[in-house]
Amino acid sequence: MTNEVLFSVNENGVASITLNRPKALNSLSYTMVKEIGQKLDEWKTDSKVRIVMIRGAGDKGLCAGGDIKALYEAKSSEAALQKAEMFFGEEYKVDRKMYAFPKPIIACLEGIVMGGGVGLTFGASHRIVTERTKWAMPEMNIGFFPDVGAGYFLSKAPGYIGRYLALSASIIGPADVLYIKAADLYMSSDALERFIQKVKNLDWHQADLPTSLDHLVTEYASLPENESELSLLQTEIDKHFAYTTMEEIVDSLAGESEFAMRTKETLLSKSPVSLKVTLKQQVDAKHKDLSECFEMDLILAKRFMRHEDFFEGVRSVLIDRDQSPQYKYKKLSDVSDEFAQKFFIPLTKNI
Repeated sequence: MTNEVLFSVNENGVASITLNRPKALNSLSYTMVKEIGQKLDEWKTDSKVRIVMIRGAGDKGLCAGGDIKALYEAKSSEAALQKAEMFFGEEYKVDRKMYAFPKPIIACLEGIVMGGGVGLTFGASHRIVTERTKWAMPEMNIGFFPDVGAGYFLSKAPGYIGRYLALSASIIGPADVLYIKAADLYMSSDALERFIQKVKNLDWHQADLPTSLDHLVTEYASLPENESELSLLQTEIDKHFAYTTMEEIVDSLAGESEFAMRTKETLLSKSPVSLKVTLKQQVDAKHKDLSECFEMDLILAKRFMRHEDFFEGVRSVLIDRDQSPQYKYKKLSDVSDEFAQKFFIPLTKNI
């Protein structure tokens, strides 16, 4: 075990997972997801473990996502490429274990919760946001696509908000996270700390677990101060994002409200390949179950690991930080539907 992720089980039956890379915003490495998966397998049948809690070390947040700088190395050698593919395979496997875990998992979605951090905790039974929560699927900013099961869970958001969030990479606050059903509870940061201590100090071996946990949640949970902004934009978002091609969405946004104009500008700043592939992913996911969505994500991730615009996106945002990607495919018209479709073909098949 490394110290990148810390594990403990106290005498009251509370197991803790602490993502422990605060200087890297607790971004996930292959070793971290591997170790988390092993612990979930162990704790699933361990009678000493009654509840699992997952948090991020430091004061910035739970997790900013996968370690993209490490994945950038995939362009350097075949060995690095295989290592990147192993990361995605292991990450998605662990994400699915969270959905299937038979005991309560309390996920503290405080501060930054993005990308892989969303995927790791989305399947938890009790997902708690605070006034500090900044939630996003930001993969479009680096020429990638929203993975970790995002096709599955974003399609569960009201109307077409999931498509909007996937394509725009927008950062949302606690009220909006609750609105899209990406969290279950709101607590103030202070209340969350008191709740955590109460959970740790209660003897869960003696308690009636579901009833006692429900009572604790009721005691500490409250409502966010602000109303969901997405709920106010629901009708407008649905109007524009109901379309199934990027050209139609962009045309719909033209000459409309300030929100529409700003959103159009945001979309056109992204990689055209990412836009077209992501929209197809979101449309197709409506008809897929959880396992099928993760299978689709793994195919797409492997394709993007071989796509030059992904590495250019990472370079511009995380390596050189010039925020000026020079994508090979510069306009939507440069990306045919046939080209986008190829991303969905498993690598074992010729294209």
